[in-house]
Amino acid sequence: MMNQLQDVPSSVAFERISRLQGELQSGGMDGMLLTQNIDLYYFTGSMQTGYAFIPVQGEPVFYVKRSVERAKQETGVTVKELGAFRQFRETLARDYPKLFGSGQNLRIAADLDVLPAQTYLKLAELLASPDGNVKLLDGSASIRKLRMIKSELEVERIEAAAKAVDEALTESLNDLHEGMSELSWIARIEYELRIRGHIGLMRMRGYNQEIATGMLIAGAAAAMPSYFDGPAGGLGLGAASPQSVSRSLIRRNEPILLDIGCCIDGYIIDQTRTAVIGELQEKLAFAYETSEAILREAEKRMIPGTVCSALYTHSLEQALSAGLSAHFMGYGADQAKFLGHGIGLEIDEWPVLAKGFDMPLQPGMVIAVEPKFTFPGQGVVGIENSYLITNESPRPLTRTKEELIKLP
Repeated sequence: MMNQLQDVPSSVAFERISRLQGELQSGGMDGMLLTQNIDLYYFTGSMQTGYAFIPVQGEPVFYVKRSVERAKQETGVTVKELGAFRQFRETLARDYPKLFGSGQNLRIAADLDVLPAQTYLKLAELLASPDGNVKLLDGSASIRKLRMIKSELEVERIEAAAKAVDEALTESLNDLHEGMSELSWIARIEYELRIRGHIGLMRMRGYNQEIATGMLIAGAAAAMPSYFDGPAGGLGLGAASPQSVSRSLIRRNEPILLDIGCCIDGYIIDQTRTAVIGELQEKLAFAYETSEAILREAEKRMIPGTVCSALYTHSLEQALSAGLSAHFMGYGADQAKFLGHGIGLEIDEWPVLAKGFDMPLQPGMVIAVEPKFTFPGQGVVGIENSYLITNESPRPLTRTKEELIKLP
């Protein structure tokens, strides 16, 4: 029986570790040092503070600073107290004498895409040896490739988040009215999400990128650009929070972008719907119809073997054909250069439907596809669904009805 706190079964964690060891062996690595919360959780089932070392062969150890006791309840991987950080090499040499006690040159991979430079420099200094050399090399691509393919358990958790979003949005639409602020309505939606298990945030891997529950933004405020790498920005609540919802009032006959996510048991759903109180302008209504057409065409092509970049290229051609390329996925210098992205434990996982990402689709990938159009001074319209790539057609995980939501 699994421990109450152990929501990643030990068999699952060790299967993931075994696949990672295969990657390490193929890359000529001697081991992997995991440092980031999400990577720790994926491979051990715990995100207590510490470092997990996975040798290319043999058993991994999770070295925990805090809380050792809780980590032991959360993971089936061997947990040991980290102890003094300055003695970390001696600790590794004690547990892995054939590696760290032999004076040989070692190649140790790490999640360098998220490892702070200061910590990297300290680790490089601590792991150095007078009679051997330890190189810390970037192993983040191996981690992200492994995490692209979702298990049945992971898909079930994403589907649970999708169900929560659908129910929360349905409930909160009853309270949407002209003159309500974006902030007031997102609070209403967040309440409905929280009582259904939403952890209150959606994690991102990208440096300095962050998002809470999503973007609920209306009219011109939605088209305000921001640092966030997406087609919509939002006024936000000030320079300290320069994206997403603001105190702007929702007005009649303007588009309301409902880009809402949810994270349950660590896993994320991402979906977008467009609403309006009254009617959209003809140009905006046409752009919304075009976003649906781009989504339908992507669905036809999202089969194993299709190259990710080809899906993005085709969406650009559709936007151009509709006369809307200047507004596709943003406007001007602030256009986002993708059509979709992987989701799972983080909102910005691989693969990415973008130029240069020439990886073929594989069964088990979960991808959010989000064709949107941005019109400065008017707003943003679009749609977003999340899909599981299967051996045949993609399976939608998003549950909310697909149509322009019109309110009286």
